[in-house]
Amino acid sequence: MEEHPDQKPLVCETCGSAFSYNPYLKTFACQLCSSTLSQNFQVKTSMQKHAGEKPHVCEVCGSAFSNSSDLKRHMRKHTGEKPYTCEVCSSAFSNSSNLKTHLRTHTGEKPYSCEVCGSSFSQISHLKHHIRTHTGEKPFTCDVCSSAFTKSYDLKNHMRKHTGEKPYVCELCDAAFSRKYQLKMHMQNHTGDKPHVCEFCGSAFSYSSNLKTHLRTHTDEKPFSCEVCGSTFTQNSQLKIHMQKHTGEKPYACSQCSSAFSTSYDLKIHMRTHTGEKPYPCELCDAAFSRKYQLKIHLQNHTGEKPYLCEICNASFSYSSNLKTHLRTHTGEKPHVCEVCGSAFSQKSKLKIHMQKHTGKKPFNCEVCGAAFSYNSDLKRHMPRHTVDNVYV
Repeated sequence: MEEHPDQKPLVCETCGSAFSYNPYLKTFACQLCSSTLSQNFQVKTSMQKHAGEKPHVCEVCGSAFSNSSDLKRHMRKHTGEKPYTCEVCSSAFSNSSNLKTHLRTHTGEKPYSCEVCGSSFSQISHLKHHIRTHTGEKPFTCDVCSSAFTKSYDLKNHMRKHTGEKPYVCELCDAAFSRKYQLKMHMQNHTGDKPHVCEFCGSAFSYSSNLKTHLRTHTDEKPFSCEVCGSTFTQNSQLKIHMQKHTGEKPYACSQCSSAFSTSYDLKIHMRTHTGEKPYPCELCDAAFSRKYQLKIHLQNHTGEKPYLCEICNASFSYSSNLKTHLRTHTGEKPHVCEVCGSAFSQKSKLKIHMQKHTGKKPFNCEVCGAAFSYNSDLKRHMPRHTVDNVYV
């Protein structure tokens, strides 16, 4: 290229990058990055980027930048200034590029496509993260437990498990959370907002994901399978709890007795046997219960509702689980087997009672003479010994 007689190529003394001048377009072309620049100050800034020079320093946090415009944008993090406003929803942003990206939520534009599966994204960073689902790359590793993640953000959130940090605090109560979405979900306890409604039963949920899980109770879909025994579940959390049956893991121990449980929730419920707490009272009578499902079952004593009907004998039941157990009287199925003697039972409760023969446990005691029995039926047969004409003596 012919050089302008008054403008020799500019060469950075630090990194050696050269900028040739085009006299016809009156622009500078960087030979390192092919940038085309029209202003002398842009050339200077470009030189600083290649040289790694960052002369513009933030007085608040010490961050350094190669040009003053980057520093100016950075300062908005400290000042909270958001001069770029969305004309559609009035959301505000600290820089124009963030506004441009935000506008795609309104237009639906997704210009970044995955070459492997065709998925498209509104931001190139989302595409980069998505690509890792194909490559299996997890470049962000926890120094404490070696867990690996595809995104630095996920690692940052994970670290709070180790530090106990909960930066998202509810302004209406003392609750605090490690994740922003957890706080958002919690806030609906205060607002009562449940916009996602089940079209089958009318149940309402705060989030679409909760509705999606709930719908499986109607479709009977159980996508999570146990690789050991083949049991299936509607939720992944249920599968995780189930797996502890195979591993025998019970990390939650009762401080009052030797009982141990797979989940903290089960321990919480168990503690009510010691405290006598019954937080679920019936509004129609004086009955109260330690578990919510017990109250739900009890209420059917008042309503008489039995929506589950046996197609063989027309017997009706309040719950599908009761119908499932009943059907075994027709099929003869006895899935609960004693590991000691091989006896089989249609109900788990009957197996539990049967095991008392082998363990010698006698939980049913006579209040008159102190005799103990393995079964309640044996106690009932015993009691007439203490009566005369059906009157206690």
